[in-house]
Amino acid sequence: MPREKVLLAGGGTTKSWKLLLGLRILAFTATLAAAIVMGLNKETKTLVVATIGTVPIKATLTAKFQDTPAFVFFVIANAMVSFHNLLMIALQIFNRKLEYKGFRLLSVAILDMLNAALVSAAANAAVFIAELGKNGNKHAKWNKVCDRFTVYCDHGRGALIAAFSGVILMLLVSAVSISRLSIYSNKSSTSTAAAVASP
Repeated sequence: MPREKVLLAGGGTTKSWKLLLGLRILAFTATLAAAIVMGLNKETKTLVVATIGTVPIKATLTAKFQDTPAFVFFVIANAMVSFHNLLMIALQIFNRKLEYKGFRLLSVAILDMLNAALVSAAANAAVFIAELGKNGNKHAKWNKVCDRFTVYCDHGRGALIAAFSGVILMLLVSAVSISRLSIYSNKSSTSTAAAVASP
């Protein structure tokens, strides 16, 4: 077997190395876009909040992501996942000849799974608040806000789409990482059995 097929960063063949690198780049792009779009999401409007006689009382209101803890978590989580992927991309490219095996492969697989869970939790928390902002809650007497802050809600929708794309990509990254770990384990078992069998 050619040496480059077992010494690529992250383990595995050249084909799987390219697949993992491509998935990481896409996941990095998706989660970074989600963090940036939500982080810059802000809309200010002057609205009529009350009427005294025939005189409307107006107030200037601002909708921003910092007002909702779920959106703050969303921005932080997507930023963390994008940083994780950026770090893994750099390691794959600049340490291409570094041999990843055993504990290193296991560590990468665990980190990928943790980051997939993190971005999934953030996206689901944010989509719950987004649904509340769009439709409100009649039982709790919470009014919807998307009929007033349309740009804010549209940007939030775009950030959620990017985040859920990141969730799918991170699940694929985790699957590839686990498969590489499985391949390495099988090769190690085969090598050990061959070494024991040989005189």
